[in-house]
Amino acid sequence: MSHITLIRHGQANSGATDEQSYDRLSALGHQQSAWLGAHLRTQNQHHARLFTGTLRRHVETADAMDMGMPVTQDARLNELQYLTMARAMEEEHGVPFPMDQASFTAHLPQLFAAWQRDEIAGAPERFHDFEARISDVLAEIRAGDGPALVVTSGGLISCTMRQVLRLDISAMAQLALAIYNTSQHRLFPIGGQLSPTMFNAIPHLEDPSRHHAQTHV
Repeated sequence: MSHITLIRHGQANSGATDEQSYDRLSALGHQQSAWLGAHLRTQNQHHARLFTGTLRRHVETADAMDMGMPVTQDARLNELQYLTMARAMEEEHGVPFPMDQASFTAHLPQLFAAWQRDEIAGAPERFHDFEARISDVLAEIRAGDGPALVVTSGGLISCTMRQVLRLDISAMAQLALAIYNTSQHRLFPIGGQLSPTMFNAIPHLEDPSRHHAQTHV
């Protein structure tokens, strides 16, 4: 078994209101990703494999990191479709679509809870299926040879932490809101299971000149 370091993508198009428009890095997102790649290379951290989802923001993040290794894309590492489900919540239950950071912070836990209860008919996938594909792909990656970097999204990372720490859906939502762009989250095999040994690490953004790049959205 090998350890896995999950990485959230760089800042995307945070002003978007649909999935396609959101799915590209901002200029800052490209810079965050380049800084992360430079940090990993400077630290001489050994990673034998690099995986991403198939979303544009995942691929662009890995490209900007420039790790000098082949990239394996896997759609099971893709993010949940929050914006699509938010529109469905509005149409089906009259819950207003969030238009600012404050309303988004209140909306996300509500949406996650409804999704887990299977109350969003327009959800592109069921919560159970989301959890299952995450478990399946991470099990395959950890069974491979050598430490792996996995570029993905905050919802998937928070769901992974929910699984390994047995958290409820409210705690998963709180974690999702806290995850920085280009943050690192390490899972290490202990006693035959993956255990978190690092969460939300952003050493490449800790210099005061880069504090402006510590973004959540």
